[in-house]
Amino acid sequence: MSLLKIEGLGKSYTADKQILKNVNFEIKAGEFVSIIGPSGAGKSTMLRCINRMVEFNEGKIIFNHQDVGSLNNKELRKLRTNIGMVFQHYNLVPRLTVIENVLHGRFGYKTTLQGVLGRYTEEEKERAFYLLEKLGIHEHAYKRCDQLSGGQQQRVGICRALIQEPKLILCDEPIASLDPSSSKVIMDHLKSISTEMGITCLVNLHQVEVAQHYSDHIIGLNKGEVVFRGEGSELSAEQIQKIYETNTKDLIIE
Repeated sequence: MSLLKIEGLGKSYTADKQILKNVNFEIKAGEFVSIIGPSGAGKSTMLRCINRMVEFNEGKIIFNHQDVGSLNNKELRKLRTNIGMVFQHYNLVPRLTVIENVLHGRFGYKTTLQGVLGRYTEEEKERAFYLLEKLGIHEHAYKRCDQLSGGQQQRVGICRALIQEPKLILCDEPIASLDPSSSKVIMDHLKSISTEMGITCLVNLHQVEVAQHYSDHIIGLNKGEVVFRGEGSELSAEQIQKIYETNTKDLIIE
C-alpha cells in the first residue's frame, strides 16, 4: 500500500530559479528509499516539501491518504507527528541532556504549556530509555549532548524521531558529517528501523555504494528532476553518470 505519493511536484523561489520540476514517485509502507544526486540537485528541498517545512508551488503530496498541501496549521501539526526527521547536523539542543533531547520528539503531542514545562508521562520516559538502549547509547542518557561524538549525537536524533511513533522518517544527509565507521552504524540502525519496526525511511545520500547496499529503491535527482528510479542493481555506470553529470571514474564513492 502506498504511504507517500508525489505527483508533479514543483518548487520555485523566483521565476527563473526552479528547484524542483515535475517530480513524481511513490513509496510503499516499510520501504527504505534513498535519494541520490549532486549538491544543489534539490534533495533537501524535496524532503522538506513532504512535511511542509518548505512550501511547494506545484503538484500534490499525498501522505497516508492526506493531501499535505491542503492542510491547515492544526492539521499540519498533527500530520508532522507521523513524520520524523533526522538532520545532517543533528539539530539537537547541545546544553540539554540526551534524554531531554529525545523527549522533545513528543512536543507534537503536547499543549504549549506541557511542552514548556517538560511534562512527560512515565510511559514516554520508559519509551525514551528503550529507544536509547536499542540504539546503544542508553549509558549516555544524562550527559549533555555537546559531550557526545557526532555518531552518538546522530543516534540521539534518530531516537527523537522514533519517539514520535512516526510512519515515515525523513533523513537529510544523515551520514555526511560522520566517519565511515560511524556512518555504517547509523545506516545499519536506519535499515533495522525499516525492516524490524516497519517504518518507512526516505534518505538523502551522496554515497552511491551506500545507497545501493541499503535501499529497496533509489531515486536519482539532477537539477530538480528525477532522472532515475529503480532498484540499486539497476543503477548502471551510465545512469550514475547521468545523475551526477560526470565520468564515473571521477566520482568519489565512499
